[in-house]
Amino acid sequence: MAGDYLGMVVALLALVIVFSLSAKNFFTATTFRTIANQIPDTTIVAVGMTFVLIIAGIDLSVSSVLALAGAVLGIVLVNWGWPLPLAIVVCLVVGLVCGAVNGLVVVRWRLPSFIVTLGMLEAARGAAYRVTQSRTIYVGGPLEAITDTTILGLSLPLIGAILIVVVGQLVLSRTVFGRYLIAIGTNEEAVRLSGIDPRPYKVAVFLLCSSLAAVAAVIRAARMSSANPNAAIGFELEVIAAVVIGGTSLMGGRGSVVRSFFGVLIIAVLGAGLAQIGAQEHTKRLISGCVIVLAVILDQYRRRVRNA
Repeated sequence: MAGDYLGMVVALLALVIVFSLSAKNFFTATTFRTIANQIPDTTIVAVGMTFVLIIAGIDLSVSSVLALAGAVLGIVLVNWGWPLPLAIVVCLVVGLVCGAVNGLVVVRWRLPSFIVTLGMLEAARGAAYRVTQSRTIYVGGPLEAITDTTILGLSLPLIGAILIVVVGQLVLSRTVFGRYLIAIGTNEEAVRLSGIDPRPYKVAVFLLCSSLAAVAAVIRAARMSSANPNAAIGFELEVIAAVVIGGTSLMGGRGSVVRSFFGVLIIAVLGAGLAQIGAQEHTKRLISGCVIVLAVILDQYRRRVRNA
């Protein structure tokens, strides 16, 4: 386990060194501040995605759930004039509802989570366009205070994201719930034969993932001062990439929230570094894709070595 964390740290430091030597403005406070402001929403959703992948599932709908929750947040704040705390509650309820639908459909009809969440990906995005009439809602005001507030130089969303990572890791590694999730991802039938019903745990994981996507929607809306129905298109791939790079197995049964956080950092540093050396968008996507495939290959190699 310690070796896995060390490997992530070495990879992250190697990227920082390479880009610091390649771009004269990379190793600056401005760059690191920009990265720190961009990773909270990805980090928060990556925590939920880690739990989903550990049970051998996947959630492709997080980007659209984020957009829909953000759209509802904007409508409740601007059009309805509700106070911010109540608007945030409504936003979180949207995430809970989407997660409940994902989880219940998966366990009730025993459908692959890939198919179910792909359907939610389209449905939630369509709902976001519908409720906003395909228009961006500018919020500003009290919502901006969420990202403007700093503690010891760290933004409130970043502190919140780190706390969620810590709690997620403790839940996964120190609680019965976390052990059951790992067991379900390793061999769901064995869990069922031991007298434990895996269905409530699977539903809970999808609830968690979509709820965290709604939390990320609040942060993104605060950062952008708007609720955009086009927000976060392709975001699900970025999150899955970060979690896979962090070593969580696509086959289920193994993963770490902390390593997923390192995966988010690696993706963020890679993107910022490529941007500063002038890489075009297609080049960045090509390199990011190669990194993801390499991470999966390494995961399979580690699995074979451990099983040998």
